[in-house]
Formats: sequence, structure tokens, C-alpha cells
Amino acid sequence: MGRLQQALPVLAVLLMLVLAWYGAAIAMNAAWQNDVNRRAGIETVPATDFVLATWNQEKPVLPTPHQVLGELWNSTALVAPNKPRSLLFHAWVTFSATGLGFVMGSLLGIGLAIAIVHSEATSRSLMPWIVASQTIPILALAPLIVVIGFNIFTGSLGLPTDPARLLSKAIISAYLSFFPVTVGMVKGLRSPEAIQLDLMRTYHASRAQTFWKLRWPAAVPFLFASLKVGVAASLVGAIVGELPTGAVAGLGARLLAGSYYSQTVQIWAALVAASILAALLILIVGWVEALVARRMGVRAP
Repeated sequence: MGRLQQALPVLAVLLMLVLAWYGAAIAMNAAWQNDVNRRAGIETVPATDFVLATWNQEKPVLPTPHQVLGELWNSTALVAPNKPRSLLFHAWVTFSATGLGFVMGSLLGIGLAIAIVHSEATSRSLMPWIVASQTIPILALAPLIVVIGFNIFTGSLGLPTDPARLLSKAIISAYLSFFPVTVGMVKGLRSPEAIQLDLMRTYHASRAQTFWKLRWPAAVPFLFASLKVGVAASLVGAIVGELPTGAVAGLGARLLAGSYYSQTVQIWAALVAASILAALLILIVGWVEALVARRMGVRAP
């Protein structure tokens, strides 16, 4: 009963969004439907038939939820997952770059935070550049990183094409994910109060002991909060990295192909798939957070 009460507000909002979606589909697809009826010489159309027609166009301006769900079903359940027509195939390609970039960005963010907290000179010199790095539009930076990285990986390093393309996209993901991890970890590592640090000095604790016994446990809640932001940013980076390179696989490539051929249903299906993938990634991070909290003997948030 308690869970049902918690779910009711969410379901009510979802229902309102779906109703608004169907209403917007009528408004946005009406012009094309009127043009179709005019060319067919149909002057009077019953309102219900007109509404149903706007909800079932082949290439609508705004596809309806049942069209998007149908495309999701057709491109996942009815197609083998290893075929390029399958959304699962494209989701896996994007997930690979997202996961690799997320690991790279998280490790970089944690390393930078540790250096910043333990060195005032590093904090003064690096922190402004870290903040400034996020002011560059990723859409302008992504083609440079992907193209230059791909050429270096395949040329100087001699990597095959697929790993080189994966690493190039992962760099974009890492670029977007390292910033929230860095900021969150700096705040977390600095969260112990002065009296707690004084107590560690009273015990003659080394810097390593202070770090592992005090700073790191205090930073764990901040770490997972920033990881949830970072993993979503990694997914955005992987999708953006697929757009400017003419990639043929990945959710970004699926979006681009849909825009080339005006397949709005395909575009929306890829968007929903990306949203589901982002939710799953955040749930995985939350699940790991709960495991770590249980291991540390604290209640998970």
C-alpha cells in the first residue's frame, strides 16, 4: 500500500504527459493531414477520423507514444540483437563507449581531486582550468577530439579501426564525466571538520592514514552523488561523439540516420532508448552505492 501511494503521483504525472503528448501530436500533425485531405479531394472528415489520422501518419512531425513504443518493440524484440537494425545493437555500441569513458573520467576526476586537496599550488593552478574546460561547447569540441584521436590511434599507435573509434568516443565521455567527479570529490575530501583533522594529528596519523581513515570515508557520499551525474554526462558524450564522425553504429548514429531520412519515429525511439539506458546506468551506480554503504555500516540514502 505504501509503495502504491508513492507510485500514484508519478503515474499521475506520467498520464498527464502522455495526454499532453497526444494533444501536441494532433496540433503538430494537423497541417500535413489537412494537406493530404486537400490533395485527395476530401472536404469533410469526421473529427475522430481526423484525430486518428494525425496519430498514425507514416512520417509525422511528432509521433505518438504508441508509434514510438511500436518502433521500440519492432527494433528490439523482432530483430536479432546482433543486427544493425536492432536498437539493442546500437545501445550496446553506445554503452561500450559510455562505460569506458565513465571509468576513465571517474579515475581522472578522483586523481585530480586528491591532488587538489593535498596541494594548494595544484588547487590554485588546476581548478580554474578544470572549470574553464566545461565552458567550451562540446558540439564544437567533439569533432576535433574524435577526428584527431581516431587518426592518432589508427596512425601513430596502429590500432584497428573499431577500438580506435571506441577510444575516440570514450575520450568525449571522459571529458564530460570527469568534471562532476572532480568537484564532488574535492568537496567530499574537504568535508571533515577541523577538529577531526586535529584529532588525527594528535594521534600522529600520517597523511595516508588521514586520507584512508577520515577523508575517503567522508567523501564516499559525495563520490556516488557525482558519479550519478557523471554517468549521465558520459552517455551524452558518447552520443555526441557518434554524431560528427559518420558512425554507422550507436544511438547517435541512429539519431543521425533518422534525421537524414525524416524518420521521426526512429529518432524518438532512439531518444527513448537513450533515456532508458541512462536510467539503467544511474540505477547501477545507485545499486553499487547501496552495497558500499552496507559494507561501511551506514544507511544508504
